[in-house]
Amino acid sequence: MTTVTVTRIGHACQLIEIGDRRILTDPWFTQTSTYYQGEPVAATVAELGRIDAVVVSHEHYDHCDLDALVAGGFDLGVPLVGPGTVAAIARGKGFRDVRAIEAWEATEVGDVRVTAAPGKHGVHEITFVIQGGGRTVYFGGDSLRVPELDTIPERFGPIDLAILPTNGLCIRPMNLEQVVMDAEEAAELTAVLEPTVAVAQHYAFHSGRLGDQMITKGDQDPRHYADAVARLAPHVDVRLVLPGVPVTVR
Repeated sequence: MTTVTVTRIGHACQLIEIGDRRILTDPWFTQTSTYYQGEPVAATVAELGRIDAVVVSHEHYDHCDLDALVAGGFDLGVPLVGPGTVAAIARGKGFRDVRAIEAWEATEVGDVRVTAAPGKHGVHEITFVIQGGGRTVYFGGDSLRVPELDTIPERFGPIDLAILPTNGLCIRPMNLEQVVMDAEEAAELTAVLEPTVAVAQHYAFHSGRLGDQMITKGDQDPRHYADAVARLAPHVDVRLVLPGVPVTVR
């Protein structure tokens, strides 16, 4: 059986390894006055090593830090997969193999198939089903929970690894409109997907002391997700890991 390993670089930036294929998700390596990782970043762009593909769920800076890739000497010939909104930005940054896909469309990167799944956020977003070597990974970006995601097991079969956001981020100037699934919603989706292993992401982020009071509100404790999964899907192995710690599904 092909081994699947995920190493969280930080936030929703993950290094997913399926066999010898290495896929980077939602790159974020820098921070600004209102975007803080809230945790160490496990690697610089130069320290990533060989990457076979980059998948980007949407164009928000904390998921689409393409300037950091360019500045870090990243190979701009590596396939970059995302929705049309991301594709336009990537081409403008000089990426040469840009694959624009939307919900339920797919592209091949060597022996790995990347399929877009629906997503919903403050801007247009897709999520991803990544398959290779008989293994299946679901990457949830920072989407809300949408009903279409419940069809993933029927469409793709058993899920080996699910990577889900959990902070339920709300935007204060928008009357606390929620734009990311919260711990309970992520646990409900986990119960539907029934992955062998689930990894929480997108919870340490904050907007700085002033920004947290005026811009965003979110749950920074991933244990709320683990507790909810223990109640709703106790057979699922939930991993709460620091950046840089690999999680392997055998």
